[in-house]
Amino acid sequence: MVDADPVLLLATSDPTSREVIGSELRRRYGGDYEVVVCADHSHARAVLEGLRRWGRDVALVIGCYGPGDRAGLDFLRRAYALHPSAKRVVAAIWGDFASTSTVFAAIAQGHAELVVLRPERPRDEEFHGALTDALDDWQLAQGIGFAAVRLIGEQRDERTHSLRDTFGRNHIPVAFHEAGTDAAHRMLAGLGLEDPALPVVVLTFTSPPTTLVAPTDLEIADAFGLTRPPPAGHVYDVVVVGAGPSGLAAAVYASSEGLSTLVVEQQAVGGQAGTSSLIRNYPGFSRGISGAHLAWRSFQQAWAFGTEYFFMRRVQGLGTDGPLHTVELSDGDTVRSRSVVIATGVDYRRLDVPVLEDLVGRGVYYGAAVSEAPSMAGQEVYVVGGGNSAGQAALHLARYARHVTLLVRGPSLAASMSDYLIAQLEGTRNVAIRYHSVVLGGRSADGCLAGLTLGDPRGGEPEGVPATGLFVLIGSVPRTGWLPQEVMRDEAGFVRTGPDTATAAEMMQGQARLPLETSMPGVFAVGDVRSGSVKRVATAVGDGATVIALIHGYLAEQRARENGTTPAGTP
Repeated sequence: MVDADPVLLLATSDPTSREVIGSELRRRYGGDYEVVVCADHSHARAVLEGLRRWGRDVALVIGCYGPGDRAGLDFLRRAYALHPSAKRVVAAIWGDFASTSTVFAAIAQGHAELVVLRPERPRDEEFHGALTDALDDWQLAQGIGFAAVRLIGEQRDERTHSLRDTFGRNHIPVAFHEAGTDAAHRMLAGLGLEDPALPVVVLTFTSPPTTLVAPTDLEIADAFGLTRPPPAGHVYDVVVVGAGPSGLAAAVYASSEGLSTLVVEQQAVGGQAGTSSLIRNYPGFSRGISGAHLAWRSFQQAWAFGTEYFFMRRVQGLGTDGPLHTVELSDGDTVRSRSVVIATGVDYRRLDVPVLEDLVGRGVYYGAAVSEAPSMAGQEVYVVGGGNSAGQAALHLARYARHVTLLVRGPSLAASMSDYLIAQLEGTRNVAIRYHSVVLGGRSADGCLAGLTLGDPRGGEPEGVPATGLFVLIGSVPRTGWLPQEVMRDEAGFVRTGPDTATAAEMMQGQARLPLETSMPGVFAVGDVRSGSVKRVATAVGDGATVIALIHGYLAEQRARENGTTPAGTP
């Protein structure tokens, strides 16, 4: 059954919907998926139970809600327990506006992922576009399909975990083979490797395939051939440090407006947002969009406009060379630019529990819920955090884990998490929220996480609980350690921008920094790394778009100074 096609299941008691949607599914997807149509919800549940026993993959479960079928939402809610990784879709009928509030409430409570309108004409591409996006997300989460990279390593190894996470977040299809399995032995034998250092990375898209043994990040980036050092003496208009939402937006606007642009990213596109399984409150995506897809589309958009990228390289220093800025990279290269955009974002705060820090990659993860969720199948999992990222991680993990517990330090989620996420968490049967809870310690077995010690910050006796996975998504630590002292930061390390950075002498002369400019002229900060920023994807993208307009003005002023003239619009 391993090679059997994934299943698309439609269940509805409405004969018209069953005929229309069933025929559309068979005609469009019948070659790649097994389409199952059920006229009775009880029969459909029995079919799903059988598919689970047989180990069959179910990609989509579609239920209807309208005048001819009022049981579809309850069916979808119950279907979750049988195939939690399947995408659940509500098919509604155009014009049935009376059902709208009920359907949207069901989605808000997590009983389904998206709503589509029943096709009313042949080739209804809006209907199929929604299903295709859902199937694309499902395929990406399952790791099914073409494998551009094959990775051999230990399941619970920090370096292997880091590579799987990086490949996944960069939208690179990867097939993982656990060391010691028959498949791994056959691959190593075929490569002529005997007891190599792990992990082993094979790039299947090169001719011949490229084999890397325990490679560094830089070796992997160079093997992909996407990044080339700039010509000697090359000067960029903009260097963007970081490829999160704000950095990618800055790259899109800069390169589309004719500025030569380089983006330097040390790990993966998307930043923290790229690890989100589903972002439902980003404007323009009513059905929601995964962080990986949003980041990937922005990356491609900027690339199409001419943006260059350096991946898997850290920026280690920032300086000046006359009127230019110098950006020092971890591979020893130095890039020169007329302006710099700091978009490095933030890291999750560490727990500072030594026994758990030793288990990172072996049951303890910072972020990484999307890449590691399948390995949590049937396990007891804990998520630490009270923000949107933690809520999205808990919901995604619940598709695979036996049970997920969200640990919240405070008494409520209302101040830190969006209402729609709270409703979904409360409506998901295998998710529990535990308030006034912190992680005090843990224990391991065979080198992997086996249990946690939980406590109440208000006092009381600690409690030991079994746990196979711990996902930490707490706090915000800005990635600003590489910046020179000339770049002012607040008490927490976030970069100050705008008037707050002006020196006393500049204020006396009536000079002020541009709104997103740092205390170093020509260096700007956007997104989560900026002091006072709103930690939302949409505002980060807004920062990225705004900063390019400011940079145009800055560059015009610099050119005017070099030419001894006054820029247009200057009094």
